[in-house]
Amino acid sequence: MTSQVSSPAEQADGSGGAVVGGQRTPGSPDGKEVRRLDRVIIRFAGDSGDGMQLTGDRFTSETASFGNDLSTLPNFPAEIRAPAGTLPGVSSFQLHFADHDILTPGDAPNVLVAMNPAALKANIADVPRGAEIIVNTDEFTKRPMAKVGYETSPLEDGSLAAYNLHPVPLTTLTVEALKDFGLSRKEAERSKNMFALGLLSWMYHRPTEATESFLRQKFAKKPEIAEANIVAFRAGWNFGETTEDFAVSYEVAPATQAFPTGTYRNISGNLALSYGLIAASQQADLPLYLGSYPITPASDILHELSKHKNFGVRTFQAEDEIAGIGAALGAAFGGALGVTTTSGPGVALKSETIGLAVSLELPLLIVDIQRGGPSTGLPTKTEQADLLQAMFGRNGEAPVPIVAPRTPADCFDAALDAARIALTYRTPVFLLSDGYLANGSEPWRIPEVADLPDLKVKFAAAANHTLADGTEVFWPYKRDPETLARPWAVPGTPGLEHRIGGIEKQDGTGNISYDPANHDLMVRTRQAKIDGIEVPELDVDDPDGATTLVLGWGSTYGPITAAVRRLRVAGLPVAQAHLRHLNPFPRNLGEVLERYEKVVVPEMNLGQLATLIRAKYLVDAQSYNQVNGMPFKAEQLAKVLKEAIDD
Repeated sequence: MTSQVSSPAEQADGSGGAVVGGQRTPGSPDGKEVRRLDRVIIRFAGDSGDGMQLTGDRFTSETASFGNDLSTLPNFPAEIRAPAGTLPGVSSFQLHFADHDILTPGDAPNVLVAMNPAALKANIADVPRGAEIIVNTDEFTKRPMAKVGYETSPLEDGSLAAYNLHPVPLTTLTVEALKDFGLSRKEAERSKNMFALGLLSWMYHRPTEATESFLRQKFAKKPEIAEANIVAFRAGWNFGETTEDFAVSYEVAPATQAFPTGTYRNISGNLALSYGLIAASQQADLPLYLGSYPITPASDILHELSKHKNFGVRTFQAEDEIAGIGAALGAAFGGALGVTTTSGPGVALKSETIGLAVSLELPLLIVDIQRGGPSTGLPTKTEQADLLQAMFGRNGEAPVPIVAPRTPADCFDAALDAARIALTYRTPVFLLSDGYLANGSEPWRIPEVADLPDLKVKFAAAANHTLADGTEVFWPYKRDPETLARPWAVPGTPGLEHRIGGIEKQDGTGNISYDPANHDLMVRTRQAKIDGIEVPELDVDDPDGATTLVLGWGSTYGPITAAVRRLRVAGLPVAQAHLRHLNPFPRNLGEVLERYEKVVVPEMNLGQLATLIRAKYLVDAQSYNQVNGMPFKAEQLAKVLKEAIDD
C-alpha cells in the first residue's frame, strides 16, 4: 500500500495518555456527529485464534494508504495454539496513528476491542479512564469468565463504569449476517474479526476497498469464504452507521506535514530488512545467498527472500542452524553475498562458524532478530540481550562489527550499511534487530535507486605479490593498506588457488602457521581492521544547556525520543544520541560522553551497552533496564529521565 505525502514538519510525539486535539465537525451523511482527532491508539485483543493480527494488519494497511503516520505493536503467544480463552492465550495488536510525526505504538490504548473475557482482563490495566471499550458480549458467559477469574460479569457489576463501554454481540451479529451462506455456526463465527474491523473502519473513516480486494485474493480458491468475510466486514460498517450506541465517529487527517515528499508504503522491520538485503546484492552486483533455519522471530526474512528468485536470490532452509551458516559462508567463499538469519539461540549454535568466518576474512551477514531469553525463553517477545553475545560470544579473539537499526523502516538502511562493511573490509558483520522492530511497522519512504550506495567489489584476478626471485604469486592474505581487507578470490580463478580453514594462517601467504609471533600479528591485525572501519560520527541532538545525555541503541529509539520530546515540551533540557554502530563505536563517542555530567542508558536488558561504555570510556553511565518482553513506554522513560535530571 503506497501513498503520496508532502513537506516535512516536526511535532511532539503524543504516544500516551488520553486522546487530545479533538474538534467537532458537521455530521456525517448518516446524521451522526464526527469529531476530528490528531491521533488515536487502538488495541485489538482476543484469543490467539480470533484473527487479531490479521485484523490489526488490515486496519494498519488502510491507515497507511490514507496517509497517516503510524506505528504498530503486534503481541502474541509463543504457543502455536495457546489454550483458548486463557490469559496466556491472548493475542493483541496495537496501532497508533496520527496526523503528525509519531515514534511509538503508544503507551495506552484509547480504544480497546476485547473479543472475550480473557482479552479484557489481560489488557484493562493499560486502558486509561474515559477510553472506549468495545466488548463481544457473546463470550461473556459463565465458563469463559470463570477461566480468567471473573466471579461476576464485569459488564454488569460496575467495574467498567469509568470507561465508555460498548457491549456488542459480535458473534451473534456475524452469524446473522452470514445466514444465507449455508455455513455452520462455527464457520460463520470465524468472520467476527471482520465484523469488528468493519465497525472500527466506520468509526475512524478508514478506506475499505483494499481490504475487500485483499480478502478476495486471500481466499481466491474459496470464493464463498471470501464473500462471507466481505459481507461480515460490510455488516460491521453498517452496524456502526445505524446503531444508536455509536453516536460519534472520528476523523484523523493524513499526516501531510510529517514527511518529505515521496512515495510511501507501510513496512515491517523484517520486510524492510529483506528488501535491504536484496538492494545490497543488486548494488554489489552479487547474487544473494541465504542459509537459514526457521526460528521466531526471524523466519519471515526466509519466507520473504524465497519469493525473489528474479533478483538472483537463493534461499536454503537448512536442517539446523550450523548447516545454515556453513552454507552461507561457503556461498561467500564462492563469491556471493552470504547471509544467515536467526535469533539468540541460533547465534549460540553458529558461534564456531562465525569464528571461522573471522579467520577466513570473508564477507558474511549474521542477522540476529533478538528475542527474550535465555534458552527458548520468550520466543514471541522482544529483548535487546544479545549485544554482549554478538560482541564476545566466540572463542579466542574474534572481533565482529555490529550494526543495529533503530526503527522498522531503518532496517532497510541498516542492512545496506552492514553489507557495505562486510564487503569493504572482508569480515562477518552482525545486524542486531529485535522482535519489536521485526513485527512492528511504520511508513517507509521508498528510495530512488540512484540514491542507493555503490557496493560493487573487485574480485582478485591475478597474482598480487612478487617473490625475491621475481616469481609472481598470489598471496590470499596480502592486505589493502587502507582497509586491511584481504583479496577476495573466487574458486576456479586460474592461478589463484589457495588454502582456507580454521587453523591460523601465516600473514600474507595464508599457509598454516603455529609461529607465536605470527599468531600475535594476525590477532592484532584482525582487531585493527575492525577498529579501523569507517563509521559516521555520533550525531547528538542537544538543546542549549543540557547536562544530561540519554544514550540508546536499537529499538529503544522511538520511546527514548518520545520521552525526550515530552521533557523538552515541559521545559527540561536533555540531550539525546543513538548508536547504530556498536563495534566499532563512532570515533567521537568518548568526546561526546565527556561533555555531560550524567549519561543515562535505557536498554531492554540488564545493562549491556552501559557495561561496554563504562569499560571503554570510564564513564559512570546510569542504566535503566527493562526485560519484560515489551518495549519501553514513553511515559515511564520520561519520568526516569526527569528524576535523573533533577537528582
